[in-house]
Amino acid sequence: MDGMSYTTEEVAQILKVSKLTIYDLVKKGLLPTYRVGRQMRIDPADLKEYIQRSKRGEGLSLPKVNEVLEDKPKVQLPGSKSNRQVIISGQDLSLDILANHFEKSSDEFRTLRSYTGSLEGLISMYQGHSDIVSSHLIDGQSGDYNLPYISRILVNFEYIVINLLSRKAGFYVQKGNPKQIKNWIDLKSKDVEMINREKGSGARVLVDEYLKKHKISIHEVKGYGREETNHLSVASAVAKGVADVGVGIEKATNIVQGVDFIPLVNERYDLVLLKTIKNEGLIKKIQEILRSEDFQSDLEALGGYDLSKTGQIIYET
Repeated sequence: MDGMSYTTEEVAQILKVSKLTIYDLVKKGLLPTYRVGRQMRIDPADLKEYIQRSKRGEGLSLPKVNEVLEDKPKVQLPGSKSNRQVIISGQDLSLDILANHFEKSSDEFRTLRSYTGSLEGLISMYQGHSDIVSSHLIDGQSGDYNLPYISRILVNFEYIVINLLSRKAGFYVQKGNPKQIKNWIDLKSKDVEMINREKGSGARVLVDEYLKKHKISIHEVKGYGREETNHLSVASAVAKGVADVGVGIEKATNIVQGVDFIPLVNERYDLVLLKTIKNEGLIKKIQEILRSEDFQSDLEALGGYDLSKTGQIIYET
């Protein structure tokens, strides 16, 4: 057992619950964690102790949705140097940089990362498990990003939407584009096989919305049901010849060799926070970081991001 540790996904599988349940246990201080980089890890001994406590009836049920609005004292994890633990949901590298800036600029917050898709992140916020959710969900009818989904999911909540950045999304194709894939209609070709993203991710919503817009049935797209869980895995599958095309962000092509990128849309990537008394300081701090020269300089160094609206309030209830 020495040196072993579990990820939140592995613990969720062991306990046969959702990852959101694990995040809630962590946030309430019932399941101690430590970090490897930005990933939460759980010691087997701590998991065993939690199971034993639960058997004795010392577990805690999940909070009701409206409990998120209450300004309750925060249980601090053993060994934590900060007053409040904040979970940032999303997969983009910019969120890891955001987490670093949080901890460098304030000892009030201890950040943890949840690498979930946009829809799952919004649902976790509705259920009270996420503090900062990133979203890049396009609405096919209006062409607008994020707000149509946020308004439907965060019903009866007060919230604020702040722009993080914009970035290009499009097709990954093999080097030289041997299948001459140029647009969505080309996905219907019999000799073109795609690799998809998981349900609930922004890239999957982009695929589904544009297939619907072009009146293309998912049954006409070879490989539609094959999924990967991040942009790099999709790009790698195309580079290896496992698939001919996938959808993702341009930045992955700077890391994965053997793929070309065909831009399709300029997507807006926003942050969502609930407007509660407890979150007043958090909202102020995130606006301060997003508008700072240091943070924007770190993003510019990565390349491929449009920061013209970074820190701007997109919508506020």
